[in-house]
Parts: sequence; structure tokens; C-alpha cells
Amino acid sequence: MTQTQPTQDELKALVAAAALAEVVTGELVGVGTGSTVDRFIDALAGIRHKVAGAVSSSERSTARLRGHGIRVFEANEITALPVYIDGADEIDGGGCMIKGGGAALTREKIVADLAARFVCIADESKRVQTLGAYPLPVEVVAMASAQIIRRFAAMGGTATLRPGLLTDNGHPILDVRGLSIQDPLAMETEINQWPGVVTVGLFARHRASLCLLGTARGVQRLVF
Repeated sequence: MTQTQPTQDELKALVAAAALAEVVTGELVGVGTGSTVDRFIDALAGIRHKVAGAVSSSERSTARLRGHGIRVFEANEITALPVYIDGADEIDGGGCMIKGGGAALTREKIVADLAARFVCIADESKRVQTLGAYPLPVEVVAMASAQIIRRFAAMGGTATLRPGLLTDNGHPILDVRGLSIQDPLAMETEINQWPGVVTVGLFARHRASLCLLGTARGVQRLVF
């Protein structure tokens, strides 16, 4: 009898539940943004009495957390977090990620910077050898968008404005296609220096220390 393969939604629910074990009792937890994180927030509601609250990376996650009765703190109210839990659009073998498909990359990086550990929750479709098949999101100041598009063209990438979208910070996002990112940290460092870049969706400096990867064989723990 052929075994039914789990759906992507089922894999997301699996890793979301597994991530509860990474939450530190009595402490705040950093919470990311996206469909997998939505599942984590729903699971976190079941143990909300065990946490002091959350620091959220987006208005979307804040609304969902508060809807479950979980207190949300501003990043400026705290000095450190034991763990930040978030998804990824891609993750490589070193724990480096592309993030920002949900347009929350800047706030995600801010909350990740407060955390001692980044736990990535993802299904196995997000695991890649080399980053770049997924378009790289870059939050930019609008007046610099044309120059930044030219800079990416010089690197071999095609950058386009994401239509009809402004981030929670009021900025547009460029999505860059055609990149093969062999050295994520070097590319992140370079792009961060370009005038008008708010945040690039490469998480190499803030890479994952652990990935809970949902697979047909269960949750794999990838430690980096």
C-alpha cells in the first residue's frame, strides 16, 4: 500500500509544533512572519501561560499573537531574547537564508539581532544547495530604486519592484532574479553598503543556528 506523502501545510504544522520545544519557559520569544510562523503562533497559544510574551517582526504576526492573548512587546522595550523563531524562503547547508517573501525582512532582522539563537522552521522544499533560485527581496528607499536596479544588473541580476506593496516601514521592495549566491555573507555585506538599501533579504550574518526541517520522514534537526 502506497503511503500518502504529507502536504506542505502538514509539514508546516509539524515543524511549528516541534519549535515549541525551543521556547524558553518564563522568557520572551522572538516571532517571525509568514505562513509557517502563523502555524507556530497558533501552537504557541497552547503554552502561552509558559512564556512572558513575544517580540513580533510584523503587524501581521502582532495581530495574530494578540488574537491568541499573547502579550507583544516592542523591540525597544527589551535588550535580549533567548530565541527567535521564523521561517525562510530558502536555506542552504550553512544556515544562511533568503527571507522577505512576506515583506517583513527589516523587522525580522531587527528581532533576530536581539536573539541569542535563530531557529528556522521550514519544509524541505526550502532546503537548497545554493541560494538564489528564490528571488532575493531588498527593501529600499523609493528614490534609490532605479540606481539599485542598475547595480543588480551589473551583477547579472534582474531587479523589479514588487507591485502594489509597501512594507510596514513604508518602503517598496525589489525582487532580484537570476542570482547564484555562492558567498551569502560577502554579498550581504556589499549590498548593505549601497545608498538607499534599507535591508537585503540575505540572512548570513544572522544565519540560523538550528533548522527544524519538515520532511516526509518527520522533522529533521539541522544544526549549524
